[in-house]
Amino acid sequence: MIKRMVAIMERKVKEQKQHEVGTFINALILGIAGSFFFAFNFILIRSMNLGGGYFLWSACLRYFFTLPIMFLLLVKGKKYNQVHESIRKSPLRWLVWSTVGFGLFYAPLSAASVYGESWFTSAFWQITIVAGVLLTPMFGKKIPFKNLLWSFVIVTGIMIMQLSKILMGMEANWPMLILTMGLAAFSYPLGNRMMMKIVQKDGLTTIQRVYGMTMCSMPFWIICGIASFVRAGLPSNEQCFQAFLIALLAGVVATILFFKATDMVRDNAKHLAVIEATQAGEVIFTVIMGILILRDSLPDTIGFAGIAIIIVGMILNSIS
Repeated sequence: MIKRMVAIMERKVKEQKQHEVGTFINALILGIAGSFFFAFNFILIRSMNLGGGYFLWSACLRYFFTLPIMFLLLVKGKKYNQVHESIRKSPLRWLVWSTVGFGLFYAPLSAASVYGESWFTSAFWQITIVAGVLLTPMFGKKIPFKNLLWSFVIVTGIMIMQLSKILMGMEANWPMLILTMGLAAFSYPLGNRMMMKIVQKDGLTTIQRVYGMTMCSMPFWIICGIASFVRAGLPSNEQCFQAFLIALLAGVVATILFFKATDMVRDNAKHLAVIEATQAGEVIFTVIMGILILRDSLPDTIGFAGIAIIIVGMILNSIS
């Protein structure tokens, strides 16, 4: 009788582990897919900058277009009502952390995009991988040091990619670049994780969470829109179209894929760190698309060495 009970328990533990592995692999695939679609963000923002579009309009328009798209995804069955009810219960928390996760993430990121080629800002953005790991203690869990180590390997590869630009005497406002990218890098995982805690209690889906966060960040974007109009007038039709593409590809598809992936492993700090590190894939996708679409310069030998280190870091991070 005891042996049978032990065998049953061992089988259940084995099945649980298999389920966790399967969930992690699926989350990993979603995370990498999300990084592909998010790469369009850097390509199109750079394109708008080259076309003379004001960077803050680029940021505002993305979320102005994202909100109605997300609403339409929830029209069937009036699933938006559940989101509105959750917001009514905790309006201040929704407003604050949505503004942090979307507003203080994307406005600085858009500002940083004026400093160089698309793959340059995409690579610099990857400090968010380390930021996500360092934020772990805020949520009652220990820092997964192996993942932190591999995250630093990834960032080392990213810094090596920039070395050739620096050696070539690339002009950039480095203090502002570090400030804007640093603010964006910490705001994105912080807002994401805080909102995961809030919506977990209300049983909201990933799409519902993205819709709610987009809606609650609107006061911030309206203020930014007014400032953009005063500073630069109305955006051009071309900038509006490119902003719509960003909203669709990065604001909707990429965000849903990434948030879904993090939702799947939110209770495992190690797996969550790995999924957040899949954002490094944006660098590789952005390099390829930047060359094909924007005719960006090809990374030199040092740049390719950095890319190789990033790939190795991502692989080791996934299997550690």
